[in-house]
Amino acid sequence: MKTAQDIYAEYNIMPSLQLHQLRVAAAAKLICDNLKVPVNTGDVVLACLFHDMGNILKFDLGKTFPEFLEPEGAEYWRQAKAEFLYRYGDNAHKANIAIGREIGLDKRIVELIDSISFSNIANIVANASFEQKISEYADDRVGPYGVLPLKERLAEARARYIESGKTYYTAEGFDKLSRLVYELERQIFAHTSVRPEDLNDAAVESIIEQLRTYTVA
Repeated sequence: MKTAQDIYAEYNIMPSLQLHQLRVAAAAKLICDNLKVPVNTGDVVLACLFHDMGNILKFDLGKTFPEFLEPEGAEYWRQAKAEFLYRYGDNAHKANIAIGREIGLDKRIVELIDSISFSNIANIVANASFEQKISEYADDRVGPYGVLPLKERLAEARARYIESGKTYYTAEGFDKLSRLVYELERQIFAHTSVRPEDLNDAAVESIIEQLRTYTVA
């Protein structure tokens, strides 16, 4: 049986990207554990643990968060990125889905991974299951350095992508999607015994350590 940490090692996932996925999964599990409606917590946790496995393909190595490249260094991670590019092509989202299938995740979990995308917020708000809603929302709450209040997380993402011009979203489009994330937050926390502010680094710290050894297959 493999654990999440075993699979991260097998795929040579950057430590910062490992931690991001663990934080998202921990945030999602905290919500699921306090939800008042039925939800498949295991599916949500597995989807979140592996939702960004191919995201090194998106990284501008050495220019954004250079501290995340240590101690191996930029050249090491450039080679790792080249290997991902060779195996999966240049589309990180497609790589995430391919890796989900490779590690033997159930079809419904791979579909959850496929649904996690800021650009998919409108569909998730309108039609999605709570598994989809929670998976997306947890990702929307985790920034590069930890769990953030939604307002801070959206401001961080806006500065990093919109104001720098490193995205296909327009400012107007980003703001429209941001408003929908607040609706997603309302939908979820109308059915929980916790509040949005209860989701923070301190609250997920112990869950992260549990999830490192979460059994996958």
